[in-house]
Amino acid sequence: MVKLNRIYTRTGDDGTTGLVDGTRRAKHDVRMEAIGAVDEANSAVGFAAVSLDPSCPHGAVLQRIQNDLFDLGADLATPGEDFTPSEMVLRMVPGQSSWLESQIDMVNQDLAPLTSFILPGGSESAARVHLARAAVRRAERSVAALAADEPVNPAALAYINRLSDYLFVLARAVNAAGSGDVLWIPGQNR
Repeated sequence: MVKLNRIYTRTGDDGTTGLVDGTRRAKHDVRMEAIGAVDEANSAVGFAAVSLDPSCPHGAVLQRIQNDLFDLGADLATPGEDFTPSEMVLRMVPGQSSWLESQIDMVNQDLAPLTSFILPGGSESAARVHLARAAVRRAERSVAALAADEPVNPAALAYINRLSDYLFVLARAVNAAGSGDVLWIPGQNR
């Protein structure tokens, strides 16, 4: 369990931040950008979750996802090439992506097939889920940029990729099982 007695440490006043292994990186480092983008995506997921009806089962799913996103941040904050989880090292595992896939399949089975791309919107709750999806996609780009420079846990990359898919189908489900989706009409305003 994490225990924080003091929120500020002053160690980042020089523009660096510490990683799990004790090394320090510039706050603008590509690894720090990925960690920050995941944190922002987590906040967006929380913003979407509070808009759902308390009886909606998807709220509990989003809460689990928020916990997984903290795990993802911890994984990214642990540089190295050994992605084996242990008592001391928190790593994403393939089962987290498999669970997301099962959630995608469960939500998607009740949706009408898409006949067009959809615009992010519909109801307020669906719009918030779409905003979270866009934040997750940005986080995915940041994690992929990190992976181009340094080793990244493949399970972490898979999870962040799968999460945007889940949020897409969730937004459709929140929009009255897709009937409230706003369809894109190509060239409508020419």
